[in-house]
Amino acid sequence: MNEPPVIVYFHGFASSGASGTAQLLRRRFREARVLSPDIPLDPAEALPFLKRFCAEHAADLIVGSSMGGMYAQQMRGFRRICANPAFHLSKMYDILKPGRFQWMNRRENGEKEGKVTRETVARFRAMEETQFDGITPEDRELCWGIFGRRDERVRGYDEFVSHYPHAEWFDGPHRLNDAVIDEVVVPLARRLLAAAGGG
Repeated sequence: MNEPPVIVYFHGFASSGASGTAQLLRRRFREARVLSPDIPLDPAEALPFLKRFCAEHAADLIVGSSMGGMYAQQMRGFRRICANPAFHLSKMYDILKPGRFQWMNRRENGEKEGKVTRETVARFRAMEETQFDGITPEDRELCWGIFGRRDERVRGYDEFVSHYPHAEWFDGPHRLNDAVIDEVVVPLARRLLAAAGGG
């Protein structure tokens, strides 16, 4: 009996694995295991955690949006979709700023708020400087970027295509809505799973 394909979803900043996008992906991919961990706030903790999580669960496909798209890009060796990746969160001063904030979605550990420190911002800045290191020719073929023409938050297309050949525009804003998930993300994910033999 074949094991179901494993899709791992990386959420955006201030969200959680209980995000609406993760829940919708589970409904659209009932034949797959859709996993969505809470991403630690500090990138020094988050990046190794996500690499370990994807390896332990043998991810067939990673889908990341915004901050999650930035992390997805760094998952070398895995097929992945980076949706409106926020490659420079440390420069988004209205988002990543020292102080407390409310989590938008329930976190598994019950936390209701997070705290950004100056050290957190500095660690994001340091990680961003090396986020494209180590891309191999094989890895270039494993990473897809999708970019909303009405994205009001980030502009990552040019930076992405300087490293990867697979990039597509879609008609939509920064935050993935149901229509974009159904018309763009799901068809692309099914295509990539089929190419990997998991669809």
